[in-house]
Amino acid sequence: MTLTLHVDGARWRAHLDAVATANPGLAPVVKGNGYGLTLPRLARRAGWLREQGHDVDTIAVGTYSELETVASRFDGDLLVLTPWRPFGPELELDEALERRVVHTVGRLEDLVDLLDRHPAARVVLERRTSMLRHGFDADGLRAAGRLLRGRRTASVAGVAFHLPLDQGSHLAEVLQLMDDVVAADLPTRTLWISHLSADELATLRRTYADYTVRPRVGTGLWLGDRGALRVTSTVLDVHPLRRGQVYGYRGRTAPRAGHLLVVSGGTAHGIGLTAPAGESRLRARAAVLARGGLDAAGLARSPFTVDGRQRLFAEPPHMQASMLLLPAGARVPEVGDELDVRVRYTTTSFDRVLVD
Repeated sequence: MTLTLHVDGARWRAHLDAVATANPGLAPVVKGNGYGLTLPRLARRAGWLREQGHDVDTIAVGTYSELETVASRFDGDLLVLTPWRPFGPELELDEALERRVVHTVGRLEDLVDLLDRHPAARVVLERRTSMLRHGFDADGLRAAGRLLRGRRTASVAGVAFHLPLDQGSHLAEVLQLMDDVVAADLPTRTLWISHLSADELATLRRTYADYTVRPRVGTGLWLGDRGALRVTSTVLDVHPLRRGQVYGYRGRTAPRAGHLLVVSGGTAHGIGLTAPAGESRLRARAAVLARGGLDAAGLARSPFTVDGRQRLFAEPPHMQASMLLLPAGARVPEVGDELDVRVRYTTTSFDRVLVD
């Protein structure tokens, strides 16, 4: 009676192997909810890629709080993507873990503070991109270079660029930012890059052949072959429904006759929770408006599918289950049947992950 993620193991592993082959120096990103697959599983799978002969010597985690979960399951280096700050769990690392951690730094004052605390710290310097999220500007990167030339005990593991997801190619931006990297005269020849295509990475490698390019890949690695993944929910109960019959927590009345399905999967799993819309295309915006019209009418399309159609929620999802409206004339599932579910993997927690 669970919300289950089914993984075609052979197909998924073949995809991981292909991505690692196409991306020399790959740093798998293992963060958040583990892209629905869980952090421990991804950390172990990154180690498996290394055992297959790929040069996966580093994984990238999102925060310092995630280090403990992955450190015992992957024996390589651990790059933290969130920039180091002089507060929080980053100040509580034990000595053994500190030796494996590579800190991302994006402010000069943080670099000074970190090296005062840990003179031999290993750091990646993040150059601010058009995302305007973290990182040094050009002047700050040059100042960091001057500081590091006087702090010889520090180990500079590279320069990082975190780029936007959409809006076309970002290669021109990276090439422009590389002028700042060269001008800063940093003691490193390694670049850590997120969100460049394979062709863009190849061009960058040709243009800066004296640099090692390390692609950081999360979604494209773990979720890049959606055909290897399937999500199912279990039908927990089926109730005939008369038009006008009252049901649910909120005492709603049925708009028409049919059936009420109670299925596994609710807000505790991430079902029915939505993030702000990030689409800029006209068609995607029209879909958002259409969903808003359904909401205004007291209806909302669920991610649960019966006979190839996403069915309407009967009311907002409960914590661990959801209620669906099935119109008269539709095939009625049996208790125990499985329904396909469309989910956003990065915001969904599954009761079980089954790898075939």
